[in-house]
Formats: sequence, C-alpha cells, structure tokens
Amino acid sequence: MTPLQRRLLVPLYVHPAVDPHPWKVLERAAGRLYGVVLNLADGPGRRPDVVFAGAAARLRAAGAPLLGYVDTAYGHRRTAPVLADIGRYRRWYGVNGVFLDRVPSAAAHLARYQRQVRVARTLGARTVVLNPGTHPDPGYAALGDLLITFEGRWETHRHTPVPGWTAGYPPERFCHLVYAVPVGRGDQVADSARRRGAAVHCAVPGDGANPWQSAPDGLE
Repeated sequence: MTPLQRRLLVPLYVHPAVDPHPWKVLERAAGRLYGVVLNLADGPGRRPDVVFAGAAARLRAAGAPLLGYVDTAYGHRRTAPVLADIGRYRRWYGVNGVFLDRVPSAAAHLARYQRQVRVARTLGARTVVLNPGTHPDPGYAALGDLLITFEGRWETHRHTPVPGWTAGYPPERFCHLVYAVPVGRGDQVADSARRRGAAVHCAVPGDGANPWQSAPDGLE
C-alpha cells in the first residue's frame, strides 16, 4: 500500500499500560495508517519510558509510521525546546515523523514554523504534520507534508465551510481529525472529509478533554 492509500492519521494519547487495547488494534491495522501520533505527556516526557517504547516498537514493526507529538503553544513556545522534544522522540521511541500541535493560523508566525520544519527534517523527520485545527493562512500549506485543517466534534465537522484556496493543493495535503463520532459513522466522516478536500482523516467516538484514547471507528 502506497503512502497516499494510507488514509488514517491517528492521535493516540493513552499510555499502553493504562489501556493496551487501542495499541493492539492499530498494530493489526498498520497497513491502513498514514501514521500514529505518539503523545506520552504532552510531549516525550522527561525520561525514556520502557513500556511506552516497547509498544511503539511493536507498532513500528507492524509497519505503522510513527510521529512524535510536540506542543508549539501557538507560536509562543521557544524553538529550542520544540527541537529538543523532536530529538527525544527520535532517540527514545524511534519515530520517523513529527506532529506539531497548537500551530497558529496567522501569517505572522510563518517564518518561525518554516525554520522549525526545516530543522525537524535535519533531525530525521521524514513526515511533518502541522495542526492549527482550522484553515490557517494559506502559507502553512506549503510548510509540511500534511496540514490539519479541522479538529473538532462530529456535529461541527458536517457544517464547516472550506475556503477556496485549498483547491490549489491536492487532497492528500489535508487532514480532518473528528471526535464524538457516533459508532458506525466513521465512513461518513471519511466521505465528508473527502468532499471538503481532505484525503486523510480520523474519526473516534471519544469526547471531553482528551478524546484521542481509542482506535478510529471501524478498525475494531
């Protein structure tokens, strides 16, 4: 399966010691995944976690691309700790990509993120995902490999408009992350994302402060 046929980007924000089930589900579905976003403690944590590393290694061996979650605080976090987190994920958990979260939408921060993406690639990130969670200034679409242009609830996703500038890019450059999805509606999310120009998606039933604790709908 080629990278463009891997349509699921899965944020997995639960420790395997707390709930190993979604980790095992994603191992079995590794061939369908654009990537799995690993998030130990809003980042890689202060020291290596042996249990977490073992679960990551099993995902990697199954063929799932791994991305390390890095909080950028909407452009207010200094570049040095951002890059330090990227390096720790590479050394401790063998990720081959990075997921830059809480990216701003304003053009004023473009130069900062351009530098961060460039250095991330020198540190070994083959895939760079930026997550503003909404449609940002069009300049962000040119920075990484994938841009998250929606992160939110199922009810909102179905009614969110799409700006015209997205038509200038292939759908494989965009992703929608949707939570609070009713069971059995994962395919509808995929169809809705495609109609809105996003080829990559994730649909999970979780809700609340951390909805990303389960495998996507339909993988069970």
